[in-house]
Amino acid sequence: MNAHNDAILGIPTNIITGFLGVGKTSAIMHLLANKPKHERWAVLVNEFGEIGVDGSLVEGQQLDQKIFIREVTGGCMCCSAGLPMKVALNQLLSKAKPDRLLIEPTGLGHPKEVVEVLSSEHYQAVLTLQQNITLVDARKLSDPRYTNHDTFNQQIAIADTVVGNKVDLYQAGDIEKLEKYVAAISQANTKVLFSQHGAISVAELEGAMFTQDHSCKEHKDHVHENDHHGHDHDHHAHDSHEGHHHDYHAHDHNKPLASETIMPDTGVVKAVNQGEGFYSVGWRFSADKVFEQDKLQRLLASLKIERMKAVMITDKGIIGYNLTSDGLTMNALESCSESRIELIAESIDKQFELTLLDCIKPLKA
Repeated sequence: MNAHNDAILGIPTNIITGFLGVGKTSAIMHLLANKPKHERWAVLVNEFGEIGVDGSLVEGQQLDQKIFIREVTGGCMCCSAGLPMKVALNQLLSKAKPDRLLIEPTGLGHPKEVVEVLSSEHYQAVLTLQQNITLVDARKLSDPRYTNHDTFNQQIAIADTVVGNKVDLYQAGDIEKLEKYVAAISQANTKVLFSQHGAISVAELEGAMFTQDHSCKEHKDHVHENDHHGHDHDHHAHDSHEGHHHDYHAHDHNKPLASETIMPDTGVVKAVNQGEGFYSVGWRFSADKVFEQDKLQRLLASLKIERMKAVMITDKGIIGYNLTSDGLTMNALESCSESRIELIAESIDKQFELTLLDCIKPLKA
C-alpha cells in the first residue's frame, strides 16, 4: 500500500472457502450481521462466472455502512500472478481502511494460491493472516465427484477450522465421517465444528493462521493415489492450456469482464465460462426488464444443476434466489441496480435461456 501517514497495516484477514453451494455467502452474511458495530469490515468476493451476483446479494441486504464489498469475477482471482486480485484488493483496502478483511474465493478456486498471494512480500506488512475457515457439507463425502476433486480436498487440507455446515440435514454417521476425513487429509491441529445456515461465531475468526508449509502433503498422499481417474471429468477444461490446473477461461485481460461492461441497448449481457469440470453461464438484465416472479420461480425451482444464484427485479419486488442440491431459497432485497443470474453445472441446457427470456414482462406501450 502507499507509504503515507495513514498507511494500512496489519489488517486481520480471513479466507472463507468451501465448495459450490456449501453456504459461504450465508456464513459471511452472518458474520457481517454480528460484527462489532464500531468496526469497518471489507469483503473481497471471487466468483467463477463473469456476471457477479454475490456482491448484489450482500449489498441488497442493506447492512450497516461500515461494510465494503468488492468482487473479482471470472474465476481469475489468482491467475496472471494474482494481478486481478491485487488490483481489486488494493482498491478495496484504500477505500474501506477496514478493521477486518474477509476473502471468499470461488468454490472452484485453489485456496493455497490465494494464501500465497496474501503472504507475498507486497502484503506482509498490510495483512495479518488469521484463521482459514473451510465450509464442508458432510453429505458430499459419499459423492466421488467431490472426494476426487482436487479443489474440494485442498480446501480442507489448508483449513485451520473446518465447519460442517447444514448439520441439520445430516444423517446418522455424517458428523463422524467428516471428522475422520478431516483427520486424514488436513493439519493435525485443524478444528472441526458444525453449524446451520452458515452461522459461525465472529470469535472463530481470531487467531493466527497455521503454517502452510506442509498443507498439502497429507492431501496429496490421500487423493492423488487415484489421480488417474479422479479428474477425467476435467479434461475439457484444459485443452487450451495443458498443465495449467485452473484454466477457468480464455479471458483476455485487456477486455472488460461481463460484470463491468456497459449495458448495451438490448439490455442484456451474457457470459460463459468453464474450468475444473464445470461450466458457468450468466446474464445481466437492465433495470427496465421486469420478470414475472411466479413464472421465474417455477423455472428456477425446476433446474437440476450444481448451483444457481440470482438477484432479480420482479413484479413482486427485488428477490435474491439461491439454488443448491437442497432446493431453491428466496429472500426479499432492498435494492439492486439490475438483474443478474449465474448458473454453474457440468452441462448447461441451451433451452434455459429462451425460457428465462420468456419470464420478462412485456413492456407497456
